Order: sequence, then C-alpha cells, then structure tokens
Amino acid sequence: MLKTLLDSTRRRLDGVVARQEDFESIARALPPARSFAAALSSQGLGVIAEVKRRSPSAGPIALDLDPATLAAAYERGGAVALSVLTEPDHFAGSLEDLKAVRTATTLPVLRKDFTLHPAQIWEARAAGADAVLLIVAAVTSEDLAELLETARLAGVTAIVEAHQRTEVVSAVSAGATVVGVNNRDLRTFVTDLAVAESMASELDAADVISIAESGVSSEEGARRMATAGYDAILVGEAAVRSSDPAVFISSLVEAGR
Repeated sequence: MLKTLLDSTRRRLDGVVARQEDFESIARALPPARSFAAALSSQGLGVIAEVKRRSPSAGPIALDLDPATLAAAYERGGAVALSVLTEPDHFAGSLEDLKAVRTATTLPVLRKDFTLHPAQIWEARAAGADAVLLIVAAVTSEDLAELLETARLAGVTAIVEAHQRTEVVSAVSAGATVVGVNNRDLRTFVTDLAVAESMASELDAADVISIAESGVSSEEGARRMATAGYDAILVGEAAVRSSDPAVFISSLVEAGR
C-alpha cells in the first residue's frame, strides 16, 4: 500500500517541483507559522483532530464534508491542533481543504500527505500549513535530513512518522523533535495500539514531543496512550464519523487528563 501511495505522489511531483521558487516566494511573505510544538506541549494528552474524506482501508468516510465546519467543531471540542489529508488520489484530499481549515480556526494545521521533495514543503507552507508530515519509511536517511532542514527554513514543524523501533532511532538521529508513531501497519493498514505502547520508552528517552497516530476511537484508547506517556494523539476516521465531533473530541481530551 505504501508503495502505491508513493508512486501516486511521484506522478504529481514534476508540477510541484517546477513551481518551487514560486512557493518559496509566497511562503516567505507569510506571517510566521502557528507553533505546532507549543500546541502539543500543553498539559495532558493533546488531541490532533483530522479532516479526512476517505482512506484506502476504510473507503469513503465523508466525501461531502465541509472542512471549515468540521474544523470549527474540533476546536470547540478542545483539539490543540488539526490535521488535513491533502492527498487527492486515495484520500480525496486537497490543499483547498487545508486552506479552508486554516482560515476557519486559530489552531495550527498539519498538512498530512506523502512528502518526498523539498518543493512539497514550500508548497505546504505557501498554502498556510504550519506543519508537515515526513515518513521515515518513505525516504532515505539523506532525504530525511534534507527535508528536515527544508522544514526549518520554511518555518514549519516537521512531524516525523515511524512505524517500528528502528525508524524511531532514525528519526531522532536525523534531528526530529516531534515524532509520531503510527499504529497502522502501512503494508496491511491494520491498526494496533500496542505498537505505540511498545515504543513509548524510546521516545521518552529521546526527549522528543511524541504523538500516537491512528487507531484511537474511544476514551479507552486515549487513556492507553496517555498512560503510555504520549504528548498527543492524532484522531481521524472516528472523529469524522462521529455524530457530534465537538463532543467526541471533548471526551478524548477529558480521558487523557
């Protein structure tokens, strides 16, 4: 699955790379990004709520959602930050969704996509993103270092995602200060909260801001991640499907205190 997603991204890369200078110019003229790291350093378990229309594993979730309305509900519920899927082919996302979310709230916003080239980071910042996702399994160690440096230059937070212990080590070695552990196996798309629990001690020892991604769909799951020591959780599908997203996010916030 990861290979499929990365192949789709590569097919779109040429157009983005060709506009890198334009994106840099736009990005450098913007006010400073909202601090993702500061948002995640708040007391208790922070909740990053995601705007997500579909996924390869779940299929359509809410194709006709209004990103601004959903984001505002997340903020009312106590989310500390937001995530927006912008990958178009398999998640039906777009940068337009990100722009709508960024305008509708005061929270920092993560561009959730498959970042392979520095031009994508400048594109994200030009669209208003405050953070970008870098996946250890998707790039070489040299590429990861270059992408981290580009994120620093662009003034955005880099959330470096790992799926196994060796990838946590690679993320920290590359200089990551915010590390997400994805409970979803990118080969099978099966989720297991025990994945994040098994790596919590590595993250604590590395003294990084830690995020548990995917698989939390209840107060019990939030409590498990808080007990494991995570600073934040990223919640997508369960939040989108909730009949009252604000109340659902609030319940996770309370469970993580």
